[in-house]
Amino acid sequence: MPPSHLRQQLLLVDDEEDALLELAELLEGEGFRCHTATSVKFALKQLTRHPDIALVITDLNMPEESGISLIKRLREHTARQHLPVIVTTGHADLDAVNQLLRLEVLDLFRKPVYHIRLLETLGNLFPAEIPQGRQAAR
Repeated sequence: MPPSHLRQQLLLVDDEEDALLELAELLEGEGFRCHTATSVKFALKQLTRHPDIALVITDLNMPEESGISLIKRLREHTARQHLPVIVTTGHADLDAVNQLLRLEVLDLFRKPVYHIRLLETLGNLFPAEIPQGRQAAR
């Protein structure tokens, strides 16, 4: 896809590399530029390296630090406190869900992620640009 048609940059965070690569492939096929990280530590480095990241999709449960830890760090960082975050999880207890609500996450997806619903959410947030020749005359 030509660079002029690329949609927003996304950061995908998941300790399961297969799931991470599958999601990146799906979203890149929809025109998004995906950066990946397998830990909160690496996610923070990616956010520093790529300041144009427009949204984070993170797994909730990871071995070293959780997705909640990542979101808290984002919310404490002035330049990134309003960055939209989508959380994916295979299991979330009520306490975790309450924390996510307080941290104002955009959405919570149960794993395995239902791709159509995720693409609808992203499409609403970041509509694909219509090529110049196809825009309706006003």
